[in-house]
Amino acid sequence: MKKFKEEDLILYLYKDGSPRLRAAIEEALELDFELKDRLRVLSRTIRQLNKLKLTSPSKQSIKAILKHAERK
Repeated sequence: MKKFKEEDLILYLYKDGSPRLRAAIEEALELDFELKDRLRVLSRTIRQLNKLKLTSPSKQSIKAILKHAERK
């Protein structure tokens, strides 16, 4: 049975993979319980990440980073 990379599974979950990839994953899901579990965990992780409220870094932080980058 084919092993899928995490990137392939993420593409599948976002419905962004090729039709061939989608078909291969859907076929494998019929028999591969480990794959089902991996997809379930990834799906839950995506839902949790989407719930996070992201904020921009402070202007002070940005200035410090840029100042540090100038020294390199």
